Amino acid sequence: MGAERARRRPVAMPDADRQAANFQRVREAHQTEVAEDYVELIADLIDTTGEARAADIARRLGVAHPTVVKTIARLQRDGLVATQPYRSIFLTDAGRAMAERSRQRHAIVVGFLKTIGVSEETAHRDAEGIEHHVSEETLAAFERIIQSRAPG
Repeated sequence: MGAERARRRPVAMPDADRQAANFQRVREAHQTEVAEDYVELIADLIDTTGEARAADIARRLGVAHPTVVKTIARLQRDGLVATQPYRSIFLTDAGRAMAERSRQRHAIVVGFLKTIGVSEETAHRDAEGIEHHVSEETLAAFERIIQSRAPG
């Protein structure tokens, strides 16, 4: 292994400030990822069943009910949802806007992945992670590629 390591060219380290900024952006994306997943799911539940209940959210996200309760409390503090005891969970205007942005990002990523030959099922599964971490610049590039390959 030592001889192999000696034969490899050293990799140039990126600028420390740029590298730190990139890692900070990823940490911020991780923090908003949970909120986006929750508000998008809440919007989907409300739109399809008329209500969003903590038990349904827990089941669909594959997490424990106490995890949902804790996260909903944080989303309420952040002004994204409104709750009342023994009632459904409601989106605020800010929560609805976040859900719509998340849906749009998801659709763009899915569309791009399908455009480059990824199957529908895999595109949806992979988009769940990518949509939260991709920049606006990259999303715009995805859209350009989708449009350039669209029939018509």
